[in-house]
Amino acid sequence: MNEETKNLLRQITEGIQDKKGKKIVVADLTHIDDSICNYFIICQGNSPSQVTAIVESVTDFTRKGAQVKPFGIDGMRNATWVAMDYADVLVHVFLPEAREFYDLEHLWADAKLTSIPDLD
Repeated sequence: MNEETKNLLRQITEGIQDKKGKKIVVADLTHIDDSICNYFIICQGNSPSQVTAIVESVTDFTRKGAQVKPFGIDGMRNATWVAMDYADVLVHVFLPEAREFYDLEHLWADAKLTSIPDLD
């Protein structure tokens, strides 16, 4: 993993933690053929307003700390599942019930999953 990607993953994680996002998982997809990106970062917020705050925080942290803006953000209208596209990294911010329903960690079970402890 190059330094730019490492820094981007760190900035995204710090942006999530800054707004008390929980159950952060980094899925390394680099060894999976035909995957749409190299990394997924999956986390959750407890309400639509917290999900929105996490997305805004990640945008701020990546802009300031990695000089990168997302190519797209989808799902802000109802904020049950927001996807942020950073090309090599896709960030998924869920409400708990949506995260459970879509179960991305299970879908990408071949990926190397790294859980990041909650900051409490």
